[in-house]
Amino acid sequence: MLLFLSQEPEARPGPPPVAAAAAAAGLGPAPGMSVCGEAVGAGSLPSELVVHIFSFLAGPDRLRASAACSHWRECLFYPALWPRLRLSLRVSPAERPRLEFLMRKCGWFVRELRVQFAADNYPSAGGGGGGGLAVAVAAGGEGAAAAGDGEAPPLCPRWLDLLRTYLELVLCVLSSVRNNRNLQKLSLFGDISILQQHGSISNTYLGKVDPDGKKIKQIQQLFEEILGNSRQLKWLSCGFMLQIVTPTSLSSLSNPIANTMEHLSLLDNHIPGNTTLITAVDLERFVNLRSLALDFCDFTAEMARVLADSNHVPLHRLSLLVHSVSIMHKSLDSMPEDENWKALTRNSANLRVYIMAFDVKSDDMLRILKPSIPLERIHFDSCITCVSGAVVDLISRQYDKFLTHFILMNDVIDMSGFPDLSDNRNEDPLVLLAWRCTRLSLLAVHGYTVWAHNLIAIARLRGSDLKVLEVTEESIDFDQGELADQDVDPVHNLIEQVSLGLGRPWHAVMDIELLSVFTEPTRHFYREMQSFSEGI
Repeated sequence: MLLFLSQEPEARPGPPPVAAAAAAAGLGPAPGMSVCGEAVGAGSLPSELVVHIFSFLAGPDRLRASAACSHWRECLFYPALWPRLRLSLRVSPAERPRLEFLMRKCGWFVRELRVQFAADNYPSAGGGGGGGLAVAVAAGGEGAAAAGDGEAPPLCPRWLDLLRTYLELVLCVLSSVRNNRNLQKLSLFGDISILQQHGSISNTYLGKVDPDGKKIKQIQQLFEEILGNSRQLKWLSCGFMLQIVTPTSLSSLSNPIANTMEHLSLLDNHIPGNTTLITAVDLERFVNLRSLALDFCDFTAEMARVLADSNHVPLHRLSLLVHSVSIMHKSLDSMPEDENWKALTRNSANLRVYIMAFDVKSDDMLRILKPSIPLERIHFDSCITCVSGAVVDLISRQYDKFLTHFILMNDVIDMSGFPDLSDNRNEDPLVLLAWRCTRLSLLAVHGYTVWAHNLIAIARLRGSDLKVLEVTEESIDFDQGELADQDVDPVHNLIEQVSLGLGRPWHAVMDIELLSVFTEPTRHFYREMQSFSEGI
């Protein structure tokens, strides 16, 4: 189903939407005359008047009102009514005719376009249902390596159909905006877990649906045309899109557009080997950049020096994706050292950093987390490796003045139980985090042992300032003494004490899917990066 993601809420009960809008515009009908009555038919109203009435309506009401007559239906797609278009597309053949119609009507004038391509249910490699590939993506592809002896499992026909449809939908969107010179914001997200194997998408699979690579080349050419034809582009965000961006794509941007770009996000797990989508030389043109999102292995010390130069405006937001696959194929040797971060923060005093780590080893995280990073948000997501208490302790000591969001997600299947961050120490790292990081407003934990008494301590330390405290029920454990006390229900006591500490009702999350941060990891990162970058 094709969805408008940024529509106003439904109108409250009251006068019919069109009549109410007409009244608000000072265009109410004379006594005895309806807006679409026989005396004054809908077709006789000037287009400017109909558009003005539509401007007072919520999106769903506009759609209903456009069914009044063909003239009103034509007015529905007047450019002034749709400056922003935000779509979520299921990878389904049924989407194509509706998408083609909508993009044909709006693609040439829309100023802000956000499109998310994602299938709801992916068939498994063996032909069954389920979304097992999303797990493989989160695991950096290593989980998939267990299948066979290094060979990717065969794909069912429906899976290949999904990839074929995916390419067609991408082509439809890009071809419709190729000549749009009014485009100011372009944001594209593609869920490449459709064919994610071993951390990257096999060219063998692509060859089955695009034998000569013509569609992929066409997609890349269309993307470069969009960049080359743009005259007002300020925001460019492309995440996990199947081979849309190439290392030469940004060269299509003219110098005036590159010089005025305010946000740039380029993320694609499919880029092979040591290839990067942007270099420090490319970044020199983006002197007005205020927010940037990249793979951590692509963000080098040289890039930090470029951004720290006085010729560049201060950077406000930096989102970095640390992926085990990138670390495996690339290297951490070129990453910024602490002196680079110090220089960057001197030029960008208000810089805040968001890091999301997928299955990154604790030793690598200890190398990455330099003391001078102004780290505001960090999210760990694991399917193979677990975060150590030493990493959490380091974060609480180094970023106590900045940290507001801390998320720990662990989907490692371990029959012996969840890992305990306290590591048999008297001081629990999560309690120390809550004590040291006085700006902490969001803490979410799943898949790590959180002792009930420590959870109560966290709630008391942060109180009402901790706006979100989400811990799955299965992650909470109790001391033997608490369980042995027959006079007190330990679960009821926990809920009561945490609620008192936070100053509001609280309860553990009963189902992981109810966690506000629970979603496919790359999708969560892209969504959070967008809101983080827009929050300047």
